[in-house]
Amino acid sequence: MNLLKKYRNIGVGAVVAGALTFACSDEFLETVPQGQFSTVAIANADGVEGLLLGAYAMMSGFGLDGQPQWNNDIHNWVFGGITSDDAYKGTDAGDQPEQSFLEAYDFQATNTHLRNKWRGVYKGVARTNDVLNTLAEVEDISDSRRQQIIAEARFLRGFYHFEARKMWRAVPYIDEQTFVLNDLESSKVPNDREIWADIEADFEAAMNVLPASQSEVGRPTRWAAMAFLAKAKMFQGWDQNTGQANTAKLQEAKVLLDQIVNSNEFELVPNFEDNHLVATRNNQESIFEIQFAITSANADKANAGVGLAHPYTDPWGCCGFYQASQNLVNAFKTTENGLPMLDDFNEVSVTWETEYTGPLDPRIDHTLGRPGILYKGFKIHQTDFIRDLGYAGPYSPKKHVAEPEAHGIGGWQNLSSNNYRIMRYGMVLLWLAEVEVELGNLERARELVNMIRERAANPEGFVPRAIQGAERNDFTIVEGEPAANYVISTYDAPWTDPDVARAAVRMETRLEFAMEGHRYFDLQRWGIAAEVLNDYLEVEGTRRSYLSGRRFTKGTHEYYPIPLEAIERSFKDGAPTLTQDPAY
Repeated sequence: MNLLKKYRNIGVGAVVAGALTFACSDEFLETVPQGQFSTVAIANADGVEGLLLGAYAMMSGFGLDGQPQWNNDIHNWVFGGITSDDAYKGTDAGDQPEQSFLEAYDFQATNTHLRNKWRGVYKGVARTNDVLNTLAEVEDISDSRRQQIIAEARFLRGFYHFEARKMWRAVPYIDEQTFVLNDLESSKVPNDREIWADIEADFEAAMNVLPASQSEVGRPTRWAAMAFLAKAKMFQGWDQNTGQANTAKLQEAKVLLDQIVNSNEFELVPNFEDNHLVATRNNQESIFEIQFAITSANADKANAGVGLAHPYTDPWGCCGFYQASQNLVNAFKTTENGLPMLDDFNEVSVTWETEYTGPLDPRIDHTLGRPGILYKGFKIHQTDFIRDLGYAGPYSPKKHVAEPEAHGIGGWQNLSSNNYRIMRYGMVLLWLAEVEVELGNLERARELVNMIRERAANPEGFVPRAIQGAERNDFTIVEGEPAANYVISTYDAPWTDPDVARAAVRMETRLEFAMEGHRYFDLQRWGIAAEVLNDYLEVEGTRRSYLSGRRFTKGTHEYYPIPLEAIERSFKDGAPTLTQDPAY
């Protein structure tokens, strides 16, 4: 059976979930366990293709027995969202206390969410290395396909190590020469050196071999590898202690970003919302998406990791996590001429008890649910969407939630086939704008930001006004009338001050990608996390009592502590190979 013919879409489910096994005795090597594959059985073309699918399966964050799916969810709504100024943990005070500690910057090496994130990314690394080692034993495969498998596996290995490196300051890099499937000791590698160069090498190797397009969605292209290589360089683009730009590394990123832009392979979709709908997956803006699928009979490949982050009302009924912060809501305010309020947006809040009539960026109502506004075609959002209004406020997450036409196919109402657009063209444009600011090309940066703002200003993409009907779930759309006072414009005056330009690009990045799990890591890479988040906590502590008195410690909280379990399991020759971050 040709596995690729059967599985045309590289989704989150692996047909060989049991293919990666670890031996713990000599007897285990001699007897093939039932329900699993032996190394002999998979050392052929079909077998290695199956192993590769298993390596893809870890991209979503699934695949660990006994682990809650949201601990390692690729959306990073916990580690990149609720630890930033974008969102609160949400729901109520007693639900998922591990997340409450993270939100309050009480990072502990015993936190199970951290443990499972570590386990997940390194299981992904193990699977990719198993692909490469098995492939070396395969004879019944063409040279061209062999090179493509190596490129795909190296892309995946770079991806998983990237996830680890942005979470933890010092992590081990494990390649196929180091990794031995049946030797638990082989993966006990010290975390005593920087691994960015290794991550770059994997993406570059993939970029040089992968095709410009793929017939099967979900497999990376040359452009995807190039974009992730550029992203790796962007993460090295600022000194995280001083916030000073590393222009040499940013120049390297610029070369790649310019190639993507000049290729004309991608373009912004006309409507901002099309980046967040099931019906418009894998569109012309998409560079790489994590693929999900669901049917009435099978939800194994569903987008389940954000299942908790749905409104606490019908048709979902669970669970109220990941509520947008008042700070984020306020960031969508605009001036009367439609530009962002870069400095003072948080001084006066967008109200929710009564209709707010001030000017707003229209992306607000595609990003989060707020009272009085139609929620993705289901019904008008009100406080009955909220589990505990006094605890985490009146706002709900929205981008990842499937629209009504794609809702309710599987068993649990919160499952969907809404892909996670982890790499899209809008990111490339704004990264390039960041680079151009630091290189002194302010007018090019303004041009790039205006491309993003012109799309956001398309009135065809505005959320329409809706009027409540007699029954709670009934509403009527007022044709031609937007849901709020949407006012957005481009930057028409030349940019001459690099500090103002930098602030404008970073604000645009926040508005465009809010609630997508990137914000914490953006603040980290820019070296401004302590400044921004302590300002956030000072005000937000007056709004949410549990944040009162909390502080972000510079030099510590930019990264998470290495899980204690990982250190304890790294013992080799009587000593751990992993060393805890000195900040902890």
